[in-house]
Amino acid sequence: MAQAIRLAERGLNTTSPNPRVGCVLVKNGMVVGEGWHERAGEPHAEVLALQIAGEKAQGATAYVSLEPCCHYGKTPPCAEGLINAGVKRVVAAMTDPNPLVAGKGLKMLEEAGIQTAVGLLETEAKALNPGFCKRMKTGRPFVFSKLAMSLDGRTAMASGESRWITCPESRHDVHRLRARSCAILTGIGTVLADDPFLTARDSAQNSMNRQPARIVVDSRFRLPPTAKLLTQPGRTLLLGLDAEAAKADALRRAGAEIHFLPAGLDGRVDLNAAMELLGQLQFNEVMVEAGATLNGELLRDGLVDEYVVYLAPCVLGDEGRGLFHLPGLELMADRFELAIKDVRSVGKDIRVALHKA
Repeated sequence: MAQAIRLAERGLNTTSPNPRVGCVLVKNGMVVGEGWHERAGEPHAEVLALQIAGEKAQGATAYVSLEPCCHYGKTPPCAEGLINAGVKRVVAAMTDPNPLVAGKGLKMLEEAGIQTAVGLLETEAKALNPGFCKRMKTGRPFVFSKLAMSLDGRTAMASGESRWITCPESRHDVHRLRARSCAILTGIGTVLADDPFLTARDSAQNSMNRQPARIVVDSRFRLPPTAKLLTQPGRTLLLGLDAEAAKADALRRAGAEIHFLPAGLDGRVDLNAAMELLGQLQFNEVMVEAGATLNGELLRDGLVDEYVVYLAPCVLGDEGRGLFHLPGLELMADRFELAIKDVRSVGKDIRVALHKA
């Protein structure tokens, strides 16, 4: 099963909106076939493993990091393929959270006389697909925010200058996170200030050249039609208010994908509605790269599942810009609590992963 999970990791950057899945076929103590899902619309892990095994699949045990599917999508059901190949036993790390499957795949196998088991290395398997699991259960993507700060908690100088707070190794790591994400979410303020590309530019981390979608929360459609992110491969989505629809036409002609959303209490795009939309658009993992305003609103609304913070050993001074804009916090009782998940060194920096307490 550990090998099946390692195989699944090879599809880390490419399977969206499908889950990352690996499969190993074992017979008489020997591996006779293995495979992993590479891209949506292409053969699933079980199919590739069966192709390699051929007749040796008869009587074999299949170790799969996710319950085999039992429905017709872009490919036939994997459970049916395992049955037809004569596999005698199937061990799944976890049941599929997709309501179309959710135990039905294992039931189909059992009804065909195949022994089944589930739960082996389940924690590791779930960690491989946080976005897919959350979207299947809640209809929303898994959201994580990347933040970079100095030792005194500043993201930039008072002037806005921020290049570079972190070391090259940290920036390399950020491109790794971008490459695995379905989309990068930012605010119009960041785009107007920095005119970023928001692409995964490290070829070693993005060997199949799939670019995450770029999503800009732009309530009043202020994005310039000449913005760099509109010139990059892949989709650029703008989330704005219907009342500002007239301003969106030029941006649509420039290649932007326009989505109208209701306004929240602050008169800007309702971020809860935005998350519902992103789930409907089948984004599994959404990475936030934004300024203090959007990060503050996301924290306030409880919409971020995990924070990845790069701490650089430098001091920018008390006039520098902070991580979150959260007006109205006056008492310790008003603070937002997070729990540390992981701490490690990246170059000369420290990377801290945190989630909701």
